[in-house]
Amino acid sequence: MSGRSEHWDRVYRSKRETDVSWYQAKPELSLALIREYAPDKNSSVIDIGGGASPLAAELLRESYRDLAVLDISAATLEKAKDNLGGNASNIEWIVADVTEWKPERQWSVWHDRALFHFLTDDAAQDAYIRALNAATAPGAIAIISGFAPDGPEKCSGLSVVRYDAKSLSARLGERFDLLAEKREAHETPGGSVQKFYYAVLRKS
Repeated sequence: MSGRSEHWDRVYRSKRETDVSWYQAKPELSLALIREYAPDKNSSVIDIGGGASPLAAELLRESYRDLAVLDISAATLEKAKDNLGGNASNIEWIVADVTEWKPERQWSVWHDRALFHFLTDDAAQDAYIRALNAATAPGAIAIISGFAPDGPEKCSGLSVVRYDAKSLSARLGERFDLLAEKREAHETPGGSVQKFYYAVLRKS
């Protein structure tokens, strides 16, 4: 077990998913962007670092049929499956560190809310980008978000790299064209506000 997986297993075993700072009862902006840029319900969607996020459950409710959630923490995926009950079998669950993951297929939509910003060194970022490229074909949509330049410098005790949509697009490389950018003021369960950016990109 890697240090990263141990860290996140500890987080999810010590807290309810509704108590972590990034919790959203309903990920409205992510859902709106997926509806807009991948309206076909046959679009395949993978939620990177999805943990116990309700995104996959909401997409299933909206009749998206080809869904996957990847997370480094087996503990949080077990919580997510428990929350879904019998519907959990309609989603593919992948326990993996995205920087070491070798995708066996490709998806139409890559969604990542606040995983990439935890990768603070070039090697880990490059490994993530390789996985992103391997898991998507030309024309695929990537929706990636994290702390904005005026957002927190740390999350869950870990340092992050803050981006805006343009700097994130530049880091991903020329194969990803920036289509849209959004900002979000996320209110945490504790009542503080965290500034997020969202970047929507298309793979060329």
